[in-house]
Amino acid sequence: MTNSGQRNAAATAGRNPRAPVGEASSGVPARSRWLEPAFKLIAGLPVIAALLFASPDVAHAQGRSNAPESFADLAQKLLPAVVNISTTQNIPERRGAGPRPGPEMPQFPPGSPFEEFFRDFFDRQGREQNAPPRRSTSLGSGFVIDASGFVVTNNHVIQDADEITVILQDDTNIKAELVGRDTKTDLALLRIKTDKKLTAVPFGDSDSMRVGDWVLAIGNPFGLGGTVTAGIISARARDINAGPYDDFLQTDASINRGNSGGPMFNMKGEVIGINTAIFSPSGGSVGIGFAIPSTLARSVVAQLKDFGRTRRGWLGVRIQGVTPEIAESLGLRSATGALVASVTPNGPAAEAGIQAGDVILTFDGKEVNEMRRLPRVVAETAVDESVPVKLWRRGQQQTVQVKVGELEAAEESGAVAAIPDEATPTEPETVEALGLKLTGITPELRQQFDLNEQLKGVLVTEVAGNSGAAEKGLRPGDVIVEVAQEEVSTPQDVAAKVKAAKDANRKTVLLLIDRQGDLRFVALNVS
Repeated sequence: MTNSGQRNAAATAGRNPRAPVGEASSGVPARSRWLEPAFKLIAGLPVIAALLFASPDVAHAQGRSNAPESFADLAQKLLPAVVNISTTQNIPERRGAGPRPGPEMPQFPPGSPFEEFFRDFFDRQGREQNAPPRRSTSLGSGFVIDASGFVVTNNHVIQDADEITVILQDDTNIKAELVGRDTKTDLALLRIKTDKKLTAVPFGDSDSMRVGDWVLAIGNPFGLGGTVTAGIISARARDINAGPYDDFLQTDASINRGNSGGPMFNMKGEVIGINTAIFSPSGGSVGIGFAIPSTLARSVVAQLKDFGRTRRGWLGVRIQGVTPEIAESLGLRSATGALVASVTPNGPAAEAGIQAGDVILTFDGKEVNEMRRLPRVVAETAVDESVPVKLWRRGQQQTVQVKVGELEAAEESGAVAAIPDEATPTEPETVEALGLKLTGITPELRQQFDLNEQLKGVLVTEVAGNSGAAEKGLRPGDVIVEVAQEEVSTPQDVAAKVKAAKDANRKTVLLLIDRQGDLRFVALNVS
């Protein structure tokens, strides 16, 4: 009855009760029928206006369709895979380590009341020095990546630990063994053995995450146990000077002490980050947290699982950024790539023919849009794999094939960057265009400036205070090895190459500077 009445009401709504049924159109006089389309348009304007004004809300609602009304279902699914990690460190006894530095017991007259007081005080100090070992504990987070018992966490969570315990969601405590660790990315892989069925979570693709995407963080803040927080990706590719491969995801999801090593999930329940650090003047969460991206963590964890250590790719170069001035001096259209400052003898780059002064534009087909991207791309490349490297050399692009070496093996062997060839000392000369006073390297100057015996080039003895060289940080004791990517041995060589650059209407000239064995390129204005 109610439904029927509603349908009837809808059918008759807006009808003129005085007009006979069926006269909605034929009842209009013939001479006015040409106005009928206009009347219909006017009658429909309120509906059109309503749709137009409603469209922002509709669009807004559609834009929010990817955001769940609740994270409860996702959290319930993921919580069993997240574990708490407790570590114990035995602090050795002080016995036999010698007396703790401190004041000696003052001398008082025999029978003085202060004598007994201070004797008791120093006796207690002595007992503390000979105290038995103490146990220090700390807490962190981790997550299961393999149902066979592999657990990922941060290296700093388990560093220096004598005993590691993994605590499951049901409060089951399991002793864990350390499979491997990597200090460069602050990652560690543990393994636990249990009859319990473990819930594992997969790695996702952090490269596909965009600023503004929803994320879920689960961890053990302040030892409270499984805690879920939500937020968004605030920024990408953050460098916080934590290591050579910094490429952090930044989030406003609440992350606190104890969250370290815990996972950051996308809305599919995939791990796209490992919560590692926070920026906090107060020590608590201020909405700026950092997570290791999964694309970096995945390869490191796989190596730890297979070898118990990392096996990173190695190119054998020292690099620096390409500034606009350097780009102009090299003829590059934009400041991109990684500039090779030196090449390790007999390293992969040297064997492939890469030279100091080359700019690496791509490595294995991956763009090197800035200097700090190259170490990560090389490190993620399989050892002994042959890959193409696109270079910019003397105004032209060329490609060489490089067989990637192993970084860890190179570190163990003490491989270092190449040292330039020597030059012959000559008389001092001032190059006014650069604001430098230059001279050849004499034995006396080599001793005065503590220069390497094999180092050769042109020595800087004075720098004009108002010069571009001073602004770029050049100072007496620096040695100019190359100018415009050509070796120099005398001050006259430098002056001639600077004049050639000016004659070619170049605004800058590129210098290769050696400072106590540290090579870097500097572009100086010559206009």
